[in-house]
Amino acid sequence: MNDGPAKPAMREALVAAAFELFLERGFEQTTIDDIVSLAGVGRRSFFRYFPAKEDVVFPDHERSLAEMTEFLESGTGEEDPVKHACDAARLVLRMYAEQPSFSVQRYRLTRKVPGLRAYELSVVWRYEHTLAAYLRGRFADRPDGPLRADVTAAAVVAAHNHALRTWLRSGGESDWVVEVDAAMAFVTGTWNDRPGGESGGSGEPAESGADDVVVLVASRRAPLWRMVQGIESALGDARRL
Repeated sequence: MNDGPAKPAMREALVAAAFELFLERGFEQTTIDDIVSLAGVGRRSFFRYFPAKEDVVFPDHERSLAEMTEFLESGTGEEDPVKHACDAARLVLRMYAEQPSFSVQRYRLTRKVPGLRAYELSVVWRYEHTLAAYLRGRFADRPDGPLRADVTAAAVVAAHNHALRTWLRSGGESDWVVEVDAAMAFVTGTWNDRPGGESGGSGEPAESGADDVVVLVASRRAPLWRMVQGIESALGDARRL
């Protein structure tokens, strides 16, 4: 017979207790002993789930990073790598949006505590490193592959963080889907150089004239992607005439 709602798992109880104390006393003034006392568990239980006090502020990032990594690895190799990286970043913002109140509280807390901001940067670096590793693999046959991978990964993370901060600053009230869609469309429009009607800078498919004829003069050693860029640029110039 069910006597009432189930008690939250110990990990969630520790997170809830920690944030209650952080908001009441401040992060620096709250000790691990305070947290376990309020949660009603032993000190060893805290370290079973969290290596340090900072980790309790970001309890969901290990899961989120694992999900993003799994998503990146699930690709067939035929999909557009930039779009696939952007779709992976969407998963992270969705994680925040699943708990809007908690996410907004964490955002406000990290703005007040320099140590947490530094910790947050280390978390962001792990996401960027994971994206860059995926893109390096996809761009391995390009002469500028490592550079393109690192720059594109940084752009994806920057765009994601812009969308996330916009949503958080609204108190979680704005439409996070609209925010992240606009941010990722900007990245794909800027960094996607695939031929065949992929999105342009506005995020809309580029129009093509049926009678357009382009003659491109290029070095035999020029990479294919550079030639494609030249053709697309020429077509764009022709449309503006």
